Amino acid sequence: MIPLPELAVIVAVCLACSVGVGLLGLVALRLARRAPMGVRLMIVAATGVLSVVAGMVAIAQGMYISEHDLTVLLWVAVTAALSSFGVAFALSKLFASEAADLRRMARAIGSGERVERAGRPGDHSELARLADDLTETSRRLDEAKAELVAVDASRRELFAWISHDLRTPLAGLRAMAEALEDGMVADPSRYHRQIRSQVDQLSGMVDDLFELATIESGTLRLHTEQVDLYDLASDAVADLRPVADAHAVTLHAHGGAGPVVLADPRELTRVVKNLLMNAIQHSPAGSQVRVETTLDGGAHAVLSVTDAGAGIPETDLEQVFRTGWKGNESRTPQHSWGHTAGAGLGLAIVRGIVEAHHGQVRVTNTTRGARFEVRLPPLPRHRHLGSEPEQA
Repeated sequence: MIPLPELAVIVAVCLACSVGVGLLGLVALRLARRAPMGVRLMIVAATGVLSVVAGMVAIAQGMYISEHDLTVLLWVAVTAALSSFGVAFALSKLFASEAADLRRMARAIGSGERVERAGRPGDHSELARLADDLTETSRRLDEAKAELVAVDASRRELFAWISHDLRTPLAGLRAMAEALEDGMVADPSRYHRQIRSQVDQLSGMVDDLFELATIESGTLRLHTEQVDLYDLASDAVADLRPVADAHAVTLHAHGGAGPVVLADPRELTRVVKNLLMNAIQHSPAGSQVRVETTLDGGAHAVLSVTDAGAGIPETDLEQVFRTGWKGNESRTPQHSWGHTAGAGLGLAIVRGIVEAHHGQVRVTNTTRGARFEVRLPPLPRHRHLGSEPEQA
């Protein structure tokens, strides 16, 4: 049994040797920071072995072990060193292979290619997790690229529709202005009414473009107050009843007093009118458009507009709120009553305004047409009618 004082000396000497050799190893690693992974692993293995050897030599000098025992221990250390160097070399090859895979994945991502991890399932090492992160990054970049391509195509389509829809009234205005200028018009007042109608149409399109630009740039400012959703929907129905009559379509509002929401009444009115115009234009003569306001089980305010049109193909249900979407011919109405089918902006504006109110909008097909549903968050409990309005 080694006495405690001698054991303390042995531990202190070995610790001093290990610290000294460890510091030399850190310096060597610092100098070899640009060297291959194998060289640095060899330095780590050599540092461990030399720490043991230095400790044994120092203990032998203190006469704690015999020369014979020191020789045996040194041969054991040399054998362990050779084994450690072999393991370090094999490990460096493994690391080099995995690092090469990571470099390949990074280069592929930089080139815009989709990459997949080639490692073994269940491998949770640091390099394997890094490969998983690169794979996930590649997937997200691929999705973002596809979304960017879709947005770019949508914008090109939007510009094409806008160019067409602007060109038509402008050509009409030019023709009517030239006819009036040449004095070839028997009834100038009729031309004046048509010019005003065309100007109103152009003004509406410009308003839509400005509204959409404000929404997409994130600069839409909401001046919120407590709004009775049924009253707002009823007012919109009254405003658009002449348009519905011109199409021989009947508008019906259901729901009664409430629900009350915190919203910008001007922007929310635009939402309702856009949905109603969409429903009127897509409903056949003699049909009905139903507007309903309710509360769902979670106290969310729900406004729905149901038309009697031909419905929307299932493949297009996720596209109807995309900027520039017009669908097939049955969902692309013609000009009427000074209103135009527009450039596919109405529903995109609806989605933008509803989301600005922290709500959701969706569309589903019914047995008699399409149903657009706007869901708005409930009024905060601490608010009550007559409270101060706020800006959002």
